[in-house]
Amino acid sequence: MRKFVYTFLVGGLLGGFGGFVLGIFVYPYLFLADIVASEQVDRPESRDLVATGSFIHVNPSDPIHYGKGEVKVYADLVHLEPSFEVGPGPKYHVYLVPKPEVRTAADVTQTMFVDLGRLRAFKGSQNYPIPAGVDLAGYGSVVIWCEQFSVLIAPASLRYAQ
Repeated sequence: MRKFVYTFLVGGLLGGFGGFVLGIFVYPYLFLADIVASEQVDRPESRDLVATGSFIHVNPSDPIHYGKGEVKVYADLVHLEPSFEVGPGPKYHVYLVPKPEVRTAADVTQTMFVDLGRLRAFKGSQNYPIPAGVDLAGYGSVVIWCEQFSVLIAPASLRYAQ
C-alpha cells in the first residue's frame, strides 16, 4: 500500500510539472498566435524619421525563435511595420540596445538597454513610445527579447537617416 501511495505522489508531481512546462510552450500557439496588431503612426509625415531596420532570424537552426519584418524609429516612437512577425512565446519585450550588430544574448544582457514594453502581438504593426531623455544616437538596434527565459528572439540593426 505504501508503495502505491509513493508511486501516486511521484506520478502526480511529475505529471503536474510536465503539464506546467508543456503549458508554457503550447499556450502562445493556442491562444496568442492569431492576434495581429494594426496600429498606425499618427501623422507620419510630420514626424522625424530617425532610423529604419529589418529584423533577422539570428539562429536559423532554431525554428521557434525567429523574427522578420521592418521597423521604423521616429524621434519619440518605435513603429513595428505591418510586415513584422515573430515566433510566439512568453513575455516578449521590445528593447533599444546600444550595440549595432546584436547576434547573441550577451550582446543584450551586457548593455544598458531601454525596455519599451511588452510585445502586444506576434504579427503586425505596433507602436512603442520612446521615453523622454533617450538619445537615439546611442542605440544601434531594436531587439525582441524573451524576458522569461533570457532569449534573443530577433534583432534589427538600425540604419540612421542622413
